[in-house]
Amino acid sequence: MRHEAILWEPLAPDDKRVRCNLCAHRCVIPPGKLGACCVRENVDGQLFTLVYDRTISQHVDPIEKKPLFHFLPGSLAYSVATPGCNFRCAFCQNWEISQMPREGGLVGSPVRPVDVARAARHHGCASIAYTYTEPTIFAEYALDCAREARALGIRNVFVSNGYMTPELIDLMEGLIDGINVDLKAGRGEFYRRISGAGLQPVLDNLKLLRKHNIWLEVTTLVIPGLNDTDEELRWVAKYLVDEVGPDTPWHISRFFPQYHMAGTPPTPASVLERAYHIGREAGLHYVYVGNLPGHQTESTFCPGCGKLVIERTGYHLGRRNLREGRCAFCATPVAGIGIG
Repeated sequence: MRHEAILWEPLAPDDKRVRCNLCAHRCVIPPGKLGACCVRENVDGQLFTLVYDRTISQHVDPIEKKPLFHFLPGSLAYSVATPGCNFRCAFCQNWEISQMPREGGLVGSPVRPVDVARAARHHGCASIAYTYTEPTIFAEYALDCAREARALGIRNVFVSNGYMTPELIDLMEGLIDGINVDLKAGRGEFYRRISGAGLQPVLDNLKLLRKHNIWLEVTTLVIPGLNDTDEELRWVAKYLVDEVGPDTPWHISRFFPQYHMAGTPPTPASVLERAYHIGREAGLHYVYVGNLPGHQTESTFCPGCGKLVIERTGYHLGRRNLREGRCAFCATPVAGIGIG
């Protein structure tokens, strides 16, 4: 099931090693070896992806589950994934499929890109979400699916760790309409120790995605004892305000014990509420608490007058006080795509 990869280069005419330029690891891969994602292989001096159309999951989700609250709110997304990831997060909730190649397995069913797009249309989905695992590592497949989707009037979104290269972001423009990026912490040490990656490429890409007209929302999973101090949360919020923009929705998500961190307790509600106030005090217009059902911060409030403009309970929408993308009470614009 090998498929020729995109974004790679030979190192020298007489050297069969190649450099992969898909993600910020920029792996140098000798013949017969795999990159850090374990799904890209150097075969005699050529780079191939091992997961093109190897779908491990197809599911219809509310777009709010991604989470994307300001992108076609109330619509459905057709979620697609292949195995693999370029991170090794100790807390991954989808580790059975994201870490599958590292565990010695690689399964999945072949589904043509055109059939993914047709399935999305059949189920009444307004978008296709490349999610559950890291879409960067199956970019060849995701971008081909996105082209088929665009032809049917269906939009496309990534749910990503944000570790792609600028070269891939160039290819995403015009095909990928929205993205939710995990900004896991404000310290590179956290990234290196917990995820096996670096922080700076993610920070750079947040700004770059905006410049490429891709709608951006950011999620931070707040983990007790690791990234839950006021100082750290304030740094993340301030970075978003100063470098990305105050209209960037920030989703503060509750941690639950998973994978190699099964012994860590869930995030206390009080910590999430504190993080919410830190984000608002920093100047972010839209801050949401996730994985805490029924919390009032699931809803969207006008940044001008503070009144409710989109009511949410879990993934279900209630009242909408919007007129052509503006608050129905004070006419302040509410940021987003297809906001109502």
